[in-house]
Amino acid sequence: MATAKVVASRKEILITGFGGQGIVLAGQIVGKAASLGDHKESTLTQSYGPEARGGACSAQVIISDDPIHYPYVRSPDVLVCMSQGGFDKYAPMLREDSILLTDQDLVKTSSVPSSDCFAIPSTRMAEELGRKMMANIVMVGFLTAISRALTLDAAREAVLDSVPKGTEKLNTTAFGKGYDYGVAVLKGRQKKAEGRKGAQG
Repeated sequence: MATAKVVASRKEILITGFGGQGIVLAGQIVGKAASLGDHKESTLTQSYGPEARGGACSAQVIISDDPIHYPYVRSPDVLVCMSQGGFDKYAPMLREDSILLTDQDLVKTSSVPSSDCFAIPSTRMAEELGRKMMANIVMVGFLTAISRALTLDAAREAVLDSVPKGTEKLNTTAFGKGYDYGVAVLKGRQKKAEGRKGAQG
């Protein structure tokens, strides 16, 4: 028998960067994972700056248990920045309880209200795999681990379903590296917090 949902879960995710980084593809993967894999409602809107490659670019994804009536992110629960320009433009939208994810080599974060700021060298990790263009997939793995907006299986399946034929294995590796990095970061934070508690006790 189906049980009633007590609280409608809703996540607003904003992914930003510049043209050529696969920002919109990352948004498509997140939306596809939520709708097809996790059976939730999801919407995707995208915008480009005046230049396609190198210009500002963003993808806005809303995930909800209930129908979505307005497809634009008003206040992101998760902000992903893969360029300094994206950070500078969208950081003012962060709330104190928002999660900020950045490419640590491309984005320098000034003071932001978010205490939950997580950085990953996604472009460097992709370069080490031999394909700089997979930085977006590394970031999707990181997002999956940190935000918990998607299940691991749904996200991995959406990656496989969205990348060019013949690159599935490499992209799965990229996704896994990002996910594992996120899990390690969370574990490290947990240990630190437990250490602080122990020191106070």
